[in-house]
This record gives sequence, C-alpha cells and structure tokens, in this order.
Amino acid sequence: MSLDFLAIGELLADLVTIENTAGLSDAKSFEIYQGGSPANVAANIRFMGKRATLISCVGNDGIGKFLINELKKSGLSDEHIQVSKTFPTSLVLVTKSVATPDFIAYRMADTQLQPIDKKIIESSSIIHTTAFALSQDPSSEVILRALEFAVSLDKIISIDWNFAPSVWMEDDGKDVFERIMKMAPVLKFSRDDLERFCGRKSIDEYKLFLDKFNCTFTCITCGKDGVWFRERNKEWGFKETIKVDKVIDTTGAGDAFWSGFICGYLDKMQIPECVDKGLISAAKKIQQKGPLYN
Repeated sequence: MSLDFLAIGELLADLVTIENTAGLSDAKSFEIYQGGSPANVAANIRFMGKRATLISCVGNDGIGKFLINELKKSGLSDEHIQVSKTFPTSLVLVTKSVATPDFIAYRMADTQLQPIDKKIIESSSIIHTTAFALSQDPSSEVILRALEFAVSLDKIISIDWNFAPSVWMEDDGKDVFERIMKMAPVLKFSRDDLERFCGRKSIDEYKLFLDKFNCTFTCITCGKDGVWFRERNKEWGFKETIKVDKVIDTTGAGDAFWSGFICGYLDKMQIPECVDKGLISAAKKIQQKGPLYN
C-alpha cells in the first residue's frame, strides 16, 4: 500500500503534570499519554484523512503495550513498531503549561531502532523525523541511512529540528544537522529550538542563519508570536497566531501545526495556505487536553 506520510522516530510515554506547573520541581502528580513527536504527527495526519504510519521501537513491557494500544486507537498500525527485548520503553516527564513546557527525557528503547525495510520508504511520499530521534545511535544512523535512501528516490524529507541539549548529551548536533541540510528538507524549527541550537539571537539573525541552507521550505514557529516561513529562493513571510478564548495545554502544539502544514502540502496547497492550515490545527490543539485527535 502506498503511503502519504511515513514518520520514523520516537514513540514514548509522556507523563504530563495534571495541573499547570512552572517546572518539574513543583510537580505533584502526572497523567500518562502516548507521546513522541513523530508518533503525534503521524496520528494527527492519519486523523486528517491521509495514509500515514510510524516506524519506532518500544520496550517489551507494560508501557510499550500501552503505547501500541494507544497507537491503534489513533488509527495507526503497529506493523512497523519494533519491540526491544533488552531496553525498556522511553519516558518523558513534562509540565502542562501555557508557555514552553519543562521536560526530562529518559531515553531507552527509542534509541535502539533497527534497519528499516526499503520497501516502505519506496512506497511513501514524505518521510519525516526529528532531532530527538536523530540524537542517539543506533537509531540516528539507521534513520539517516533511510533518509539518504529516500533522497535517492526523490522523496520529500520532513524534519522537525526540535533540538534540546539535554537529549544530545555531549554532542552539539551540528554534524547531523549539516548532513540533514544536504537533503533539501522541508524544515521546522521553533524559536525555542533555535535558541537552544544557535544561542540567544534576534529573529532576523535566526533567519540569516537558516538562509544559508538549501531547504525546500523553512518555518520558524514562535508560539503566540506567530510563524515565519520561507520557500526556497523567496523572501520570508509572516502570519500571526490564531487567537483563542482559552489556552488549555500547549504540549503538542508544534506537532499539530506541522501536521496541518504537511496535510496542506500533500494537497498541493500554496505554502501560505499550508501555514494557515497548520495554524488552525495548532489553535485547535491548545484548546484541549491531550492529543489533537481526541
């Protein structure tokens, strides 16, 4: 079966604080959700009516079984979910917040992805991954090789460079980023990601940094301060965030934005229209608890 969207990367458990919390040091209690940016985006895109699937790795444990069940509930198949007999399922503790959430990642099975069948790459239109997924081997090298094979077939590469130094340990991520940029991806950064990756700079300095790369499309999401976007060889554009009556939960807002954008892209909308579709999806997400497809 042909696929519109193939996500490769982390499927993990998000333990989210029940109450809005400034930081994890103040956390008292948590609820468990299926998490992982590639998993969220694939589920969202499936919810929006596209053919999507996920390749990931979980542990042979209760949390892994929970995640597989949740994945099925979202409409995704578990056909390509690998199960590690050695490493337990990865976990992320995260705050529910109206601002940027605080989080701690406990990396285990998600880093142990094994080689990917080339047939599923051949059958997919867009292949997507994240900086999180690319931060540790053996998963990183497995994913990079899959992406390079996809590029050789003229597939579209989608990257959410959700960079966090704590996830990369002693690595600054620069070598992997340079390798990815040679693939001319559609690239998403949040402003927070850029600050963590490049240091504190102005938005104009971030745009100059990103102008150096031959991306098919580049996007900088700035939370409540809108979205900057640029097509290859064109000027930067800007759109304001859609105002909502009440922000319930910002966790997954970036995933919701990118899901909407990618669906527009698959429908061959003009880029500004794709951005609008992403903003609508993000606005819906922040007004509800849990995933977009609830």
